[in-house]
Amino acid sequence: MPAFSCHVVIIGGGISGLSTAFFVMEEAAKNELDVQCTVIERDARWGGKILTNITEDLLIEGGPDSFLTSKPWAMELCRTLGLEDQLIPTNAENNQTFSLCRGVLRELPQGLLAFRPQRVDTLVSSGLMSWRGLLRMGAERFWPKSAFGTTDESLANFFRRRFGSEAFDYLIEPLVAGIYAGDADELSLEATFPRFRELEQQYGSVIKGMRVAQAKAGAAPKAPGLSTSLFMTLRNGLGELIQALVNRLTDSGVQLMTGSDCRDVQASTRNNGRFSVTLENGTILTADAVVLATPAYRTAQIIRMFQPEVANLLEHIPYTSTATVSMAYPSEAVAGHIRGFGFVVPRKEQRSLLAGTWTSLKWPNRSKKGEALIRCYVGGRGREQILEYTDAELVESIRQELQGIVGITSCPNYTEVHRWVRGMPQYVMGHQARIAKIKDLLVPWPTFHVSGAGLYGIGIPDCIREGHRVADSLIQSFLQSP
Repeated sequence: MPAFSCHVVIIGGGISGLSTAFFVMEEAAKNELDVQCTVIERDARWGGKILTNITEDLLIEGGPDSFLTSKPWAMELCRTLGLEDQLIPTNAENNQTFSLCRGVLRELPQGLLAFRPQRVDTLVSSGLMSWRGLLRMGAERFWPKSAFGTTDESLANFFRRRFGSEAFDYLIEPLVAGIYAGDADELSLEATFPRFRELEQQYGSVIKGMRVAQAKAGAAPKAPGLSTSLFMTLRNGLGELIQALVNRLTDSGVQLMTGSDCRDVQASTRNNGRFSVTLENGTILTADAVVLATPAYRTAQIIRMFQPEVANLLEHIPYTSTATVSMAYPSEAVAGHIRGFGFVVPRKEQRSLLAGTWTSLKWPNRSKKGEALIRCYVGGRGREQILEYTDAELVESIRQELQGIVGITSCPNYTEVHRWVRGMPQYVMGHQARIAKIKDLLVPWPTFHVSGAGLYGIGIPDCIREGHRVADSLIQSFLQSP
């Protein structure tokens, strides 16, 4: 065990960087290691794309509004931070989601994300698919396995091949677009939904595999405590998670630096394995370990001189731009027009909207009584042109979309636009091979890590999981130091 104090510098103050710092300090304390930690963020605030704005009447999420519970890492971190009593599920009474199909909103069956709809009658009666399309989707259980083997395959090819083009266009593609803001013909199955390939190879059918998995889950004992839904959030918004992390890090003695951009990272000689982190203001920090939790293209700029091959791989990870537009209306202006949680828009419909969420119906306490909050999602791969609009033009375009789709004609009382330029990484074909190459190149540098949503998972739970993995790796490296 090293007798000296180890200094960890983390660049990037989003959920990836903050959770990495948290787990570094937690694991250091468990192993009785003297670790100093510095987190550097070029913006004036913490949280990255997690941005909660609370006004007198509204709670608005500028970025993600929730996280998946099927991936446990976000729930576990909330509990560790003492936020369990602040966790809230979606409103059970409004548990409906719709897809725009041939200009009409039609209900999606619950359980679709698990590819085992709980109410097949909804799928049949909604009119989303023709009888021919339904029969083709049901025939997935008898469809032969892929000849691709372990070769990467696009999401679109996989789902069309397994479930048919109609099911892909109206059920699967809009859900994928809502998660990744991407083009399913470009996205990698291996990097996004590898579990489906595993089910196909193991059971010969995704549907059969999901039934086995659900039977096992149903037989497992249920953990006592909080009632959960597929998505969860925090009572006072996801910004509460960021604030809790910042508070805990401050209490742990972590140095938190906002408004500080990183110019580059250089390595000292291989003999001592230390690093120099140069900030834009000329300050130089010496570190025993460095973690870059910044967008892949930004990480590439920072490490260009130190790791040119890794930088070249990182800068070829594409990103797309999106925006969220929140609008508040008098409740009577939208009464009779909105129901459920909201809707998704298939690319086949050729609309500018990706999705719309009836926030006031989906989550409690997001708007005051008598007011309804709506959030719309635009942009994404191949649909970025709308982001050239001014905020006013963007709002007006969405108003026209909502009028055409659900019949809302009133003007909103309040609007708020959040743009995320190059904010969404695209896990295109070959992504996993690129990440494997990056890992190989960094093997000689066990205390240097590139991390973040651009590499290992875009969701909040994925970023937290990766933060924990990186922290564990660093602590083990310190423990093995002479």
